[in-house]
Amino acid sequence: MSATELNTDKLITDLKRLVSDSEELLHATKDAAGDKAHEVRERLADALESAKRSCRRLEDKAIEGAKTADRTIRDHPYQSIGIALGVGLVIGVLVAKK
Repeated sequence: MSATELNTDKLITDLKRLVSDSEELLHATKDAAGDKAHEVRERLADALESAKRSCRRLEDKAIEGAKTADRTIRDHPYQSIGIALGVGLVIGVLVAKK
């Protein structure tokens, strides 16, 4: 898994946790009175919906990227093996020099 994929997975996990925590906060403050509390709850609800949409888009992009990589590897197995071997060799040489 590449660094980008790991970062994407971490971002998705963090967004899901944020959504969950925000939903708990909205539920816990549902009885709060006052215009300011109502305004904050509305802003939080809007931000929550935006985070949910972003999370869905990121998940869709991650799935599409994985499907594309899988399709490419299946279409060109020998080239994929050669590239992986070359990258591994270069990394091995660079690590061995240090």
